[in-house]
Amino acid sequence: MKKIIALTLALAMAALVFGCASAPKATTGVEDGVLTVAMECAYAPYNWTQADDSNGAVPIKDSNEFANGYDVMMAKKLADANGWKLEVVRLDWDSLIPAVQTGQIDAVIAGQSMTTERMEQVDFAGPYLYATIVCLTLKTSSFASAKGISELSGGTCTSQLGTIWYDTCLPQITGAKIQPAAETAPAMLMALETGTVDFVCTDMPTAQGAIAAYPDMVLLDFAGSGDDFAVSESDVNIGISVKKGNTTLKDALNKVLSTMTADDFNALMADAIAVQPIG
Repeated sequence: MKKIIALTLALAMAALVFGCASAPKATTGVEDGVLTVAMECAYAPYNWTQADDSNGAVPIKDSNEFANGYDVMMAKKLADANGWKLEVVRLDWDSLIPAVQTGQIDAVIAGQSMTTERMEQVDFAGPYLYATIVCLTLKTSSFASAKGISELSGGTCTSQLGTIWYDTCLPQITGAKIQPAAETAPAMLMALETGTVDFVCTDMPTAQGAIAAYPDMVLLDFAGSGDDFAVSESDVNIGISVKKGNTTLKDALNKVLSTMTADDFNALMADAIAVQPIG
């Protein structure tokens, strides 16, 4: 009888072990159930800092402030679709990729172009937005009527540090007087607003957000003119960076993004612009 009982228990234990082994727990690339996302929280309308949780803003880790903007709205959609909690970390632009490389965060959702150089450092999910390249100047500027980049020759200009706007686009303007890069998008816009430069180069969403905040600015869109910036598809595709090799997380994000169209992205960006802080 003891042998029969022992055999029965052994078989039960084996069945339990076998059952567990045959049905491994599904993984999403976010093992703690919290999607930790980094952004500048200073790059409206993509992301910004505000004092309260109005308009769906979420807390910024280790602070008493809140983050909102297109990137936050998209992060919330991605987290909700996968059953994750969302945590937003505020980092400087140059710290974003190192943070995802070292595993400090799960992903960067911060208006990053999916450039070849960045793809060597991280993997990208997306695009989660398509952003054409434009310029901004003041309505009172002699460049306000420019119809192409050749008509910007001789002007002083800048853009944000570490972006294709500064590194790739501004050098295409023959005769442009390129000033040192601005540390942040707000600093770039302030250089224009205060007359430090004649124009700045940025992407369409940033420009649209700027016009909402600064009515004295005008957007210069040279698309279709034949005298526009030469950029690759990767330069205008905005993606979500994850650690190299984290295909599970990348696939989980892409599964959600694949259900959205360019019109969906633009509608969400319009929502962000509508609630961004003014001034």
